[in-house]
Amino acid sequence: MAVGASVIDAINLTKELIRRPSVTPVDAGAMNLVEETLKGLGFACRRMKFGEIENLYARFGTTYPNLCFAGHTDVVPVGDPAAWTQGAFEAEVVNGTLIGRGAVDMKSAIAAFAAASAKAIAAGQVKGSLSFLITGDEEGIATHGTRRVVEALEIEEETISHCVVGEPSSSEILGDMIKVGRRGSINAEITVHGIQGHVAYPHRAANPVPVLLRFLLRLQERVLDHGFAEFQPSNLEITQIEVPNTATNVIPALARARLNIRFNPSHTGSDLARWIEAEAERASENFIGSISVDAQISGEAFLTAPGPFTDVVAAAVRDVVGRDPELSTSGGTSDARFIRTLCPVIELGLVGTTMHQVDERAPVSEIMQLQAVYERLIERYFEAFPAD
Repeated sequence: MAVGASVIDAINLTKELIRRPSVTPVDAGAMNLVEETLKGLGFACRRMKFGEIENLYARFGTTYPNLCFAGHTDVVPVGDPAAWTQGAFEAEVVNGTLIGRGAVDMKSAIAAFAAASAKAIAAGQVKGSLSFLITGDEEGIATHGTRRVVEALEIEEETISHCVVGEPSSSEILGDMIKVGRRGSINAEITVHGIQGHVAYPHRAANPVPVLLRFLLRLQERVLDHGFAEFQPSNLEITQIEVPNTATNVIPALARARLNIRFNPSHTGSDLARWIEAEAERASENFIGSISVDAQISGEAFLTAPGPFTDVVAAAVRDVVGRDPELSTSGGTSDARFIRTLCPVIELGLVGTTMHQVDERAPVSEIMQLQAVYERLIERYFEAFPAD
């Protein structure tokens, strides 16, 4: 057995992680538990705290290739605690199913990869390095988590060869889908400033509401694209319209709206922001008020092209569950959008049907099956990518 190697029970570790109520940005000791676990395997651990967010980068080995597992210990709020059949942070197993916030998204994946790493280290399979990049800010605004860790690692010229993110990527059954890319995301808040006045004297006012509605309609009517290789079409969704006006006989002075665009590689976030701003300028013509746009790009579209790395991951899934996974770019955003600047990245985890729901849950057998997939992935990886 390799020095520092030990056996990890993935189910018990998942339970212990769930019992740390780490609702973003609270850590509740979850990062300490991951750090202690990895130190016990011989990983060199570095805590990287930015703002109030706890992050961890841990590495076993000093040579390359460096296969990284990325994940997050933070979870979303539980909602109504009384709606849960079991305590959201009690981590009870009922009829073979583990119930608790984070069971799917994604404390179980962290535990499964740690357990798989322990076996690989004990078997002497790590012909290079294994690393963990764990954040406490994935479910929040993601400004002091993986983004900052990646920036720090780039400055230090730390090389990560490939990365597996443990997000719940499976759709209906474990291993039916691997995420190899994601669409980008841009949020925009549009504010139209008019002139307040009496509804009976509209010539003395400037109503911002019709201006905002026409502006939004123009944005909505544009067909952004018809899709991109491996990606679905981009879509723009209006998520909020607000007119802060409590009177029925007053033309309001202000109207605002929010929208989100999920875009494929046909676009960049900056190009879409410029388009929205240009349309705002056009909408303000002949209007004595003004329109402002605040656009925030939360991630660019990316794709990890099929190749040796995706082949290794797909083969590991096939070895364990007996099916070829779909290589997909569907779904929302994840921290893979930051890691992709360091190295090729894929997402492989549990079935995500109950994530963020009341009674979030995962079958114990599925968690153990995921561990087996990770074990095979590590073994195949170091066979396919020889050490320097």
